[in-house]
Amino acid sequence: MGPRPSGGQSASLPFLSPAPSEPRRPAPFPTHVVSASGPGQLPGSGPLLGGRLRFRRCGGALFPSSFRPHVAGRPEVLGELPEAQDGAGGAVGAALPSSRPISVVASGREMVVLSVPAEVTVILLDIEGTTTPIAFVKDILFPYIKENVKEYLQTHWEEEECQQDVSLLRKQAEEDAHLDGAVPIPAASENGADDLQLMIQAVVDNVCWQMSLDRKTTALKQLQGHMWRAAFTAGHVKAEFFEDVVPAVRKWREAGMKVYIYSSGSVEAQKLLFGHSTEGDILELVDGHFDTKIGHKVESESYRKIANSIGCSTNNILFLTDVTLEASAAEDADVHVAVVVRPGNAGLTDDEKTYYSLITSFSDLYLPSST
Repeated sequence: MGPRPSGGQSASLPFLSPAPSEPRRPAPFPTHVVSASGPGQLPGSGPLLGGRLRFRRCGGALFPSSFRPHVAGRPEVLGELPEAQDGAGGAVGAALPSSRPISVVASGREMVVLSVPAEVTVILLDIEGTTTPIAFVKDILFPYIKENVKEYLQTHWEEEECQQDVSLLRKQAEEDAHLDGAVPIPAASENGADDLQLMIQAVVDNVCWQMSLDRKTTALKQLQGHMWRAAFTAGHVKAEFFEDVVPAVRKWREAGMKVYIYSSGSVEAQKLLFGHSTEGDILELVDGHFDTKIGHKVESESYRKIANSIGCSTNNILFLTDVTLEASAAEDADVHVAVVVRPGNAGLTDDEKTYYSLITSFSDLYLPSST
């Protein structure tokens, strides 16, 4: 295992810091290779089917033929090795000395099983690109703001909360006056409905300008949060989760795991997502929430503070994220990490694919204590 790659990306992160050049990597995940009669079944959870694993050589190493190793060179199929048999003659899988996930094909289905270290008692989850498709944020949440901000302002203008939002946006606009394309927001006027509509339009234009630049100002995030709250509460928007998320979280909790959320989005926004989803209100599945008030996700100290807040050691935590800069920061705090590869996520470099333990579904995680 070479030095940790320094790459990483996330358009949603407001602050990025370089990763240290000399990482401390937690002990690698052990690997369990399992063939199963159904999706997500593991030893002890159901009948297993017999089968044989095809292996191929790549870069001097052996890999199951269904596994795509991140090593230069064209794999060569070498033959087959039988799976281990239990006392009754049934296949129980085979294990290889590797810290990488291993793919196994059984009954036409492929499983990747990554064993969770025994000391892990807490699973810490990122949201965007990990539990929730990036497309939900990009194609639903943000467009909702642009399409509805004018109506929202007209409906809530007289409310104190809305006026506080506008005042904060006006103050931000004054600070932005020197920027190209900045949109000013005039002071309140008593000259009638026409001036009111002009002011509302100025706020709309300012919000759209900030969003076009993907800005993360407190003023913008505050208005967005209030608009999303109204939309979720009214049922106009429901949060989306990858289909493997809720079943996996339920199983983790049944196995005694604690589950926490750590996202750049505010705790209030996180609770909106989990409280108003296509799966219903699933807030009960989450033991707690953290946002950037505890620290930024690319800073190692944030993960130490989270562990202290939970009341555990950092090596009791497994952090799942799609952003390698976050994974790097967590590792430097001795947190266990797996990088989540989902449709629509930013691509990983070859070095990142080789260095990090990757999963494509929460069902790829195997809890040894569940057997």
